[in-house]
Amino acid sequence: MFRKSVKKLYSVFPISLLVVASWAEAFDLNADAAQTNKTKEGMHASSNSASELPDVIVVTGTRQAENLLTLSGNLVRISHEDIRTVNSVYPSDLLNRATGVYVQANNGMESLPSLRSPVVTGPGAGGAFLFLEDGIATRAAGFANNNALSELNLAQAQEVDIVRGPASAIYGSNAVHGVVNVINRAVQDGGDISLLLGPNEHYQVQGSVGNDFGDHGLIFNTQLIDNGGYRDNSGFTSAKVGLRHEYKDEQDAITTSVSGFVLDQNTAGFIASGDNGEGCFESTYADNRLFKDTQAMEKNCEEDSFRKWSSLRVASKWQRTLSDATYFVLTPYARTNDMEFRQHYLPSEAIEENSHSSIGLTSSYHWQFDPSLALVLGADVEWTSGELTETQQKASTFSFGKARQQGVHYDYEVDVVILAPYVQADWQYSQALSMSASVRFDSTHYDYENRLADGTTQADGTPCVNGNNEPVACLYQRPTDSKDDFDNVSSKVGFNYLLDENVALFAAWSQGFRAPQTTDLYRIQNQQEVGQIESEKITSQELGLRGLANNINFELVAFYMTKDHFFFRDGDGLNVTDAETSHKGLEAGIDYSLLSNLSIALNYTYAIHQYESEHANSGVRRGNDIDTAPRQLGNVRLGWQPTKDTSLELEWAHVGSYYLDPSNDHEYEGHNLLQLRGQFALSDKIRLLARLENVLDERYASRADYAFGSYRYFGGQPRAIHLGIEARF
Repeated sequence: MFRKSVKKLYSVFPISLLVVASWAEAFDLNADAAQTNKTKEGMHASSNSASELPDVIVVTGTRQAENLLTLSGNLVRISHEDIRTVNSVYPSDLLNRATGVYVQANNGMESLPSLRSPVVTGPGAGGAFLFLEDGIATRAAGFANNNALSELNLAQAQEVDIVRGPASAIYGSNAVHGVVNVINRAVQDGGDISLLLGPNEHYQVQGSVGNDFGDHGLIFNTQLIDNGGYRDNSGFTSAKVGLRHEYKDEQDAITTSVSGFVLDQNTAGFIASGDNGEGCFESTYADNRLFKDTQAMEKNCEEDSFRKWSSLRVASKWQRTLSDATYFVLTPYARTNDMEFRQHYLPSEAIEENSHSSIGLTSSYHWQFDPSLALVLGADVEWTSGELTETQQKASTFSFGKARQQGVHYDYEVDVVILAPYVQADWQYSQALSMSASVRFDSTHYDYENRLADGTTQADGTPCVNGNNEPVACLYQRPTDSKDDFDNVSSKVGFNYLLDENVALFAAWSQGFRAPQTTDLYRIQNQQEVGQIESEKITSQELGLRGLANNINFELVAFYMTKDHFFFRDGDGLNVTDAETSHKGLEAGIDYSLLSNLSIALNYTYAIHQYESEHANSGVRRGNDIDTAPRQLGNVRLGWQPTKDTSLELEWAHVGSYYLDPSNDHEYEGHNLLQLRGQFALSDKIRLLARLENVLDERYASRADYAFGSYRYFGGQPRAIHLGIEARF
């Protein structure tokens, strides 16, 4: 497989470069090499003259400093100004401002994201996206979690970069549909502290303090949240801390960071139509409009559900300059993660306990080979040890042919080793045209040990029973001990052509993959065959236009992606491991300054996400829309600064209709929300904050689906106001 993939890459890459180069020559773009004797970092200048480029530097797209205007791929940056304006509580507060991004808020700190994709749920959601902090993944590749955005301290970030679509050629496994990279604040003198108060006994305190001593410095930040929850018995407390030390001399730059996270949450589960009149709530609304019943949406039918979660990450990035043309970067890191929660969304309501610990190293050698060609050679290596247990406390049940037994379903441990060499090349063909290519090989090895009886029995090896007390196979299947290997090659080829000093045309062909997660391989069901799961793979093409100027920034992109071996859970709760899907659409993001004190930002996405394979047992026909995949997403923000001390922002957010099940038999109508934010500076040190959510008190579902014969909803937050104060020193 490796040889075949490499052979395919070598056949595609030279042809792509030849076509682009020939096109460039046809338009007389060839320039003397002396005019291209700038490295990419040397090209980072302001847009004051026609020969210079706008000074917007990003690192997420290529893992090295890159001018955004000349990037051969899409990237959305959420600025520090936007982060301060939003002062987010939940990930959806901030990330839904970005083009092609839709994060559904569930309950408490739980959420489900989509980036140029459906809102992926169930087994296939783990690993669909890659979440980074300063370029380091927050979780190990085989141990992704659907709610991983909760760990990121978005409210105190310096910036957030988002890449939509596959980025495995840069980052490896799990960068299938996109990457979110939180860039933490650099060291600076002084600090800040803020208090935010909201409904349902919401208290949020956060602050930072730092000192810059010249050649080194230190900054510390923390965020504490206590929230009573707008649903019955659904409060949570969370804490995030960060510590960053920087050192720099003529040769070396070393940045060491520590990040910690703790969550203690009483979780309110779905409000399901099947529970109507069953003791939890009573409603006269039709099942498909149950989310309109505010009183029902405030109930908690799963009062014993919870999530307890803690994580800790340490990383130290060392960059050494070797010569004018070369430098290397080494980043050793370690992480640990522990979680316990009740699976309130499944009939078993089992308790899952999982944990994993990792040590790893990212490394790269950067070489300006000649004035027009830059090379990056690198390798990533990681070792992880993890374990999982799943225990059902409810009495054993048998329904619709599935036996869910009381007791332990799974108990296993897995050691994982990942080795991934890669190479990147950037070619400045002329002043206007640049091209890039990268290829990466990932070797993933799993060493799995089952600590219970093998097969589809109960934990002690005895069979489950049906309604007639006859022996049957249990729903849960435990594979025997095994060692499993997955090798994947991913690549990316792209170009960027400067139409003028402020506008660029770009295109990219890229691949992404997701090695099976440990839960995909070792927490399986009785209808699955052991060892049948393959790496999920996606291929993407995109063409875009980007502009950066003083009063307008924009990015317009068309994309088409196809994916194989998609893993999803159908409406009956059964795992499907071999689906094929397609994803195509248009994305537009525009920021425009209408006047010196009036601006407008618009993000719009029209996308179609469909199945390209038949799965009769799950009711899936080729051409069905993937569930929870709204075709339209929109976000418009009007910013006004009536005085030098006052700023206001009105935001309109649109979520189009979407299907609730893979068979497309049930649908959610979508919704529109208005948010109003304001800031008033009492002085240059103190500002007041206000946010009115859901201004029109829209009755909507922050998440909707249809499973196990019922409509299921998380009701959206009713109209609510948050007030705060921030002091800087």
